[in-house]
Amino acid sequence: MRASIDAMIPRSGLFALSREDLHCVFKRDPAARTRLAGLTTYPDLHVLIAHRLADALWRRNWRYLARFLGFLTRAITQVGMDSGTRIGRRFFIDHSWAVVTNETAEIGDGVTLYHGVTLDGVSWNPGMCHPTLGNGGVVGAGARALGPISVSRHTRIGANSVVIQHVPAQMTVIDIPGRVSLPLANRRIAEHGIDHHLLPDPVGKAVACLLEHITRLVSPLAAVTGKRVPVSGDCDVCVDGCDPVQVSVSDNLKRNPTDQWMPPRINL
Repeated sequence: MRASIDAMIPRSGLFALSREDLHCVFKRDPAARTRLAGLTTYPDLHVLIAHRLADALWRRNWRYLARFLGFLTRAITQVGMDSGTRIGRRFFIDHSWAVVTNETAEIGDGVTLYHGVTLDGVSWNPGMCHPTLGNGGVVGAGARALGPISVSRHTRIGANSVVIQHVPAQMTVIDIPGRVSLPLANRRIAEHGIDHHLLPDPVGKAVACLLEHITRLVSPLAAVTGKRVPVSGDCDVCVDGCDPVQVSVSDNLKRNPTDQWMPPRINL
């Protein structure tokens, strides 16, 4: 895998790569106004310029200078990008803050990271122990990719998701632990963003399916006993729009009308 990433690593000069990085700012951040503002006020550009210099030092086995440059960059920008991290062209960190990438992490071309992203390992074993992000990937705010996994090209990772397994190409991953949300045919692919408001809720769907199965199982019993069977989204105490806290309070007061309210007892 390292050889394949090496093939993607750009051989252009630092000036040409910085021009591409600056162009990414205007393409992926609608708040960008002028080139001067981009060069002077966007810390992701400063991180990338410093990291490309540190990477050049790292490749020439000037490891201490590379580490020290990374240390200074992290102190100024609050982005901890290890000197050994391999990055491709057109890499963009939106709201670059608290982003962490480790030594053997690999990032392809056209990747976008949001703030709080971590590419880390799950063990202290030497060797390749950090994630690989394929071309065109987008990682949402606060997401984690952990271990020597491969996140294939054009994959979207939702905010605060934790990915611990390999991800096929062109998939959207959400939840903890991360899981593919929908098949490719049923998803809308955005070029550089994630439509978080359109992401499905796999846990909510699983609960709804479970309620439906329970209703089917108890329906014969209701027919025999003559008692009403609660349907999905309904119960004996709650109504639509009820507040669970208020229901617990009123239910407890019914049992203890003369006492002050106490939290409902939970039997473990």
